[in-house]
Amino acid sequence: MTTLRLPYFKLSNDAYMGLVSTKKALEKSSLGKVLIELIYLRVSQMNGCAFCLEMHAKSLRESGVENAKIDALAGWRVSHHFDDKEKAALQWAEALVRVDETFASDNDFEPLNKFFTDVEISDLTFAVSLMSAFNRLAIGMRQ
Repeated sequence: MTTLRLPYFKLSNDAYMGLVSTKKALEKSSLGKVLIELIYLRVSQMNGCAFCLEMHAKSLRESGVENAKIDALAGWRVSHHFDDKEKAALQWAEALVRVDETFASDNDFEPLNKFFTDVEISDLTFAVSLMSAFNRLAIGMRQ
């Protein structure tokens, strides 16, 4: 990619800080840092955001997640590295990223109820939405 097109984080600082505030709120979520970072990384894979891929893979490694699990994330459906709770969250994340195709179907949503509270499902949905926004900013502005 080219150099940064516009310093969006400075030009639209109030809006950017709103996203940062949401990120900080999610860090307090009972979902836990590792699950949230897995979601961030998977969403970033799907959206093709190289900047975010590096950042979230690094964060997962620093949190003690094995490289094999990080490497297998794109193939989570058939990987033994992910438990059913993580798979439910990843399924929901993918459904939301591809909402134009999936319409966030009940088949994607219902498995969440087995593992997560309503608050956690809401937080998970915010995490996917937030990372999609950050991905679009980073890709669009060539960060």
